Amino acid sequence: MDVVTLVKRNPFVFPLACIAAVAALLISEAAYWRSVNTVDGLNNINAARMTLLGLAQNVLDAESGQRGYLLSNRKEYLIPYQKALVSIDASLASLDIYYAQKSENREVLAQLHQLIETRLSELSETIRLHDEGKVDSASELMLSDIGKEKMEVIRVLGVRLLDYESQRRLAGRGDLYRTLMLSRVGLAALIVISLLALFLYLRQGEAADRHQQELKEIAQIERERLDFEVRQRTAQLTELTHHLQTAREDERARLARNLHDELGSLLTAAKLDAARIKSRLAGTAPEALERLAHLVDILNSSIALGRRIIEDLRPSTLGTLGLLATLEILAQEYGQSSGIEVHCDLAPVDLAPSAELMVYRLMQEAITNVTKYAQARQVWLSLSSTGNQVEVSVRDDGVGFDTAVKPNSAYGLLGMRFRVEALGGSLTLQSAPGHGTLIRVWLPKAA
Repeated sequence: MDVVTLVKRNPFVFPLACIAAVAALLISEAAYWRSVNTVDGLNNINAARMTLLGLAQNVLDAESGQRGYLLSNRKEYLIPYQKALVSIDASLASLDIYYAQKSENREVLAQLHQLIETRLSELSETIRLHDEGKVDSASELMLSDIGKEKMEVIRVLGVRLLDYESQRRLAGRGDLYRTLMLSRVGLAALIVISLLALFLYLRQGEAADRHQQELKEIAQIERERLDFEVRQRTAQLTELTHHLQTAREDERARLARNLHDELGSLLTAAKLDAARIKSRLAGTAPEALERLAHLVDILNSSIALGRRIIEDLRPSTLGTLGLLATLEILAQEYGQSSGIEVHCDLAPVDLAPSAELMVYRLMQEAITNVTKYAQARQVWLSLSSTGNQVEVSVRDDGVGFDTAVKPNSAYGLLGMRFRVEALGGSLTLQSAPGHGTLIRVWLPKAA
């Protein structure tokens, strides 16, 4: 399912999905940056703790180096002392920068700063007195309790700052845990909301699909009903066509019988009467004999015309000579009257009388269309049997036409199709401009 269908089905899904995505992004980013700031703060706290511990250690190192020098009078003991002084200066400078924005500890740092400077001054003064040879004064100053008290105060102030940083570190860790927990809770809530929205959407989608399936089933039922009605109407039309065709042929047969029996009898009787009159007037009235001969010619022409009309209405040869001979006579007469060369490939077939009459009418209609529209020079008539079917075909080498375009007069072909289908057969038409036309019919054999 694409995004457009999703938005059309539920216009609130896409905005809610966007809001959920933005909320998840904001929660993640906020938790990330807050965690980063907390971790940076913890790193700074750890650095401050290490600086305080290092400061205390450096003060002790400076005192140890001073004592070692005074006791041994060896200059190499001043190297740790001097290194400690450099480290102490660097540590105090770092702590000054760190506690510059923390007003609650700046006073403590200032006291620590002053005490350390004072203690370092005492150590420096002791070394100076020792170097000047005032060993007793230097020893007295070194062994006094003033330095011990200052070191105790320095230790207490350092512990105080360390406790402060420890508390800050615990608070930072707690804040970090809370941030992570809030991030987890927020993301879990968004996931639950997203799953709930997905569940609701799937329910709605299932209902929509079910409704669509119901509509499809209704449409399928309606389509099947319409198809059934179309098949039923087509069958009715085919049956009606067959009935009309049968009624038409019956009417033609009745009319042909009447013409043969009544009009033929009248014309024959008139011809016989004219012959008797002619025999009695022989040699007596030349002008009357001439008129009588003309009358006989007219009667002969009328009898021939009646025979042609009767044959057109109902070919008598179909019942006496069979379908094969009737089609050969039709092809011969058509070739003589139209000047078109007709090729026949006719084989005996087994068809019902109604089907034989239909084949005759179909070929008669087909060659009539060839005369009217095809402008053909040759026509091929074929009648053969294959399996349980009889194949009938009429082909010409005329101008042809485009079968995709409805011709101006298509009732002849439509009538052929209905006649064939009424007898359980099928008809195909093949034609193209400049390539002639082929009409092919398949009919079931007679039972």
